[in-house]
Amino acid sequence: MAMNANLSVIGCGYLGATHAACMSSLGFTVVGVDTDPEKVAMLSRGELPFYEPGLDTLLAQEIKSGRLTFTTDFSAVAESDVHFVCVGTPQSKDGLAADLTYVKSAVAAIAPYLKDGSLVVGKSTVPVGTAQSLRKQLAESAPQADLAWNPEFLREGFAVEDTLTPNRLVVGVANDRAEEILKDVYAPIIALGTPWIRADLPTAELVKVAANSFLATKISFINAMAEVCEAAGGDVTVLANAIGYDPRIGSRFLQAGIGFGGGCLPKDIRAFMARAEELGAKQALEFLREIDAINLRARQRVIDVVRSDLSENLTPYKLAVLGATFKPDSDDVRDSPALDIAAQLHAAGAHVVVHDPKGIEPARKRFPNLNFAETVTECVKGADLILHLTEWSEYRALDPSELGHLVKNKIIIDGRNALDRELWRRAGWKFHALGRTD
Repeated sequence: MAMNANLSVIGCGYLGATHAACMSSLGFTVVGVDTDPEKVAMLSRGELPFYEPGLDTLLAQEIKSGRLTFTTDFSAVAESDVHFVCVGTPQSKDGLAADLTYVKSAVAAIAPYLKDGSLVVGKSTVPVGTAQSLRKQLAESAPQADLAWNPEFLREGFAVEDTLTPNRLVVGVANDRAEEILKDVYAPIIALGTPWIRADLPTAELVKVAANSFLATKISFINAMAEVCEAAGGDVTVLANAIGYDPRIGSRFLQAGIGFGGGCLPKDIRAFMARAEELGAKQALEFLREIDAINLRARQRVIDVVRSDLSENLTPYKLAVLGATFKPDSDDVRDSPALDIAAQLHAAGAHVVVHDPKGIEPARKRFPNLNFAETVTECVKGADLILHLTEWSEYRALDPSELGHLVKNKIIIDGRNALDRELWRRAGWKFHALGRTD
């Protein structure tokens, strides 16, 4: 496939906008299609409807090049050779399973415009069996086209890097031709030495949810150890450091705290459990229920620490929450542990003020009753207690001595085990961190 081949990207949210801009930067002509006119208008101006480091510059550059365009018109895909489906698969409103409405609609919407020999490539995270089902659907509605699955492994904050220099490329295909087309599309990335993994359709679907389940397990494991350390008088940070030296375990994702959130891990492990039950393999993933429970329990443990430091009745107190997003270098507040804790403390009667470098507007949309501050100074002024809940670098750089002059009480809970405990204590602060006894 020549580099001047045309690509389409269906769904221009976080995944789709990133993929479209990155594919354009490789020299392809790309059209992004989305049903949201406002989003399309923003992207067409070279503006992002979300925050992702480096992507804004790349998007503006590719729009200016003329290779990248966005539209709400599905017929615009008629000249494309390869079509990437990047729509969302949220958790169903009535259960744990993934809602496949957008994926099915996307494939149905482009089917009338698919030309001979074109390839539809799913990138969305879906329950195993979805790709084969869609391939059969496509065989009836557009027999001239084929379908493959190429799961994404983006980390928010590193999306451009993970697209252009991924640690592996996984492609689920039903024949050699589909693999060759994808090899041509990804040729510049393969040339960098990126591992190429060919799989069947079900395995490609399972790779993504298996990877997310493993990460969730690792995070919940160290949070479970934090609970035991607190009960036994141990220090989970020393424990994590010690076991992390074992190459079979590794040190990544062993930072105890308030757990995982975001738009992927929580809903993906729940959808995986639901699908396993449908397949008759419910027992194989029963452990994920406890992983989910440990994760949610970590949030409650922070609230318990707040009450033990102040009072069961939180009404008289001002609490300063540093962080609203589920992770730093993102404006994503979906299933954010930080924002959930802030909302629960507000519901308990506390006067809660939240600061975040990038997540204030998304957080305000989700919880309009919370109070938000544009600066850390405004957030912590007169606070009875500070909660550090998202590990933004600017929070790690705060001077505890300076902050001490602004607050009412020098009490801080480090929900991410990311601050220098001794530095804060030397400045006269009462310092709490999950899994570390005083």
